[in-house]
Amino acid sequence: MNIKSLCKSALFIFAAATSQLTLAGETREAVAAGHETLTSQAVKGGRKDYDADFVAVPFVFSTETLSTTVGGAGVIKHAGQPQASVFGIGLYSSNESWITYLGLNNYQLPHMEQWLFSGEFSRASYKEGIYFVPEGANRASRGANSADAIATNRVITVGDEFYAKLHLKYVLPWGKGAKGAARSLMPSLATDPVTWNPRESGVTSVQLTPFIQTQELLGYESLPTKAQGLKLKFDWDNRDNGKNSTKGGRTSLTLSRDFGANGGGSDERQSWTTWEFEQSAFLSMGESDWFSQQILALNVYLADTPTWNDYDSGSQAYQRPPSFAGISLGGFDHLRGYSSKQFYGRSALLYSAEYRVQPRWQPLQSLPVFNLYDIPWWQWVVFAETGQVADEFSASELHEDMKWTLGVGARFEVENVIVRTEFAYAEESTQFWIMVNQPF
Repeated sequence: MNIKSLCKSALFIFAAATSQLTLAGETREAVAAGHETLTSQAVKGGRKDYDADFVAVPFVFSTETLSTTVGGAGVIKHAGQPQASVFGIGLYSSNESWITYLGLNNYQLPHMEQWLFSGEFSRASYKEGIYFVPEGANRASRGANSADAIATNRVITVGDEFYAKLHLKYVLPWGKGAKGAARSLMPSLATDPVTWNPRESGVTSVQLTPFIQTQELLGYESLPTKAQGLKLKFDWDNRDNGKNSTKGGRTSLTLSRDFGANGGGSDERQSWTTWEFEQSAFLSMGESDWFSQQILALNVYLADTPTWNDYDSGSQAYQRPPSFAGISLGGFDHLRGYSSKQFYGRSALLYSAEYRVQPRWQPLQSLPVFNLYDIPWWQWVVFAETGQVADEFSASELHEDMKWTLGVGARFEVENVIVRTEFAYAEESTQFWIMVNQPF
């Protein structure tokens, strides 16, 4: 059982920035979640009425992969524009591992009111990294490009990783986007409508993301090391509150494409395509004597690699993504009882359900340390998940011998940021997660 992302949680308690970063063991991907803490005071009639706010935080922590680690993180809120933020982190461990990350979120260009531009850049080196590689992968195999690459083995080895992403997001002038992309980031008001008509309710957006991602593992040089291409995401966020949803839902469809490179050399890549669909829904179950809020949160995730069985006779390989860039389950959002990306294959299906309650009893503001921060509510959660990864996109295959997770957790809004702690139990393992943001 590993404790995840202790330093990240500490940072967000102090800095209130909405990015995700897991710094331990199996997960190494940082995802900019968007800066959703913009308030109405930041934009007044189009005038710039804000001050840049910089916070830096040092930290020390220890994990199975990184050992004793020291580092620092900093965030600039309202970084040149009221809705924009800049976040950076760097750390170094006693086993000579290191991680760097820089995120620039939600910038706008003149006369492009419906657009938001963000970028992410990360580089890391792990001397004792924990990875899940296709079963049988070694110096003589082709790993994910072999005939069958569903089963994975847990290995500990030296890993070097890098990725760069540029997000170009267009917010349609409907619903909350009618007054521009920057204002669509503002929290919903109690009077805002929540209907199932995207022209009236929620934020509808289209996002294009060019990306480069690499992973090189010592002793597994035959595995694909690079993914490079484009992601296209269609999203309708119709939740009444992204931090604490009580009604509505969210619908997203993401298409990913690597066009390949067959010129030989270290950059040779197979072309491949994946798609991912996710749908959530939130139902209020009213109040009780003990709880001021009871919510049933539901989510379904479905994904496939349609090029999985396409064979390139020239390179004698299947058109499949590397395991670090393809369809997988396991981690702090999908099948939380297992390690990140533990199950990899052509397609995946996951059902998730959470019972979220807010106790009327809230003693945190009177406790030492906690009373230094604004904690308007806390939430108790019971959750269950079941899912499967398969080498065929088939309803019967995806519902056969499904993996499952049961868990409990506590979540807090701390200075406008959701910090969640969860214990997840599965048939084969248990995990303890500390992370920011709701899983869906």
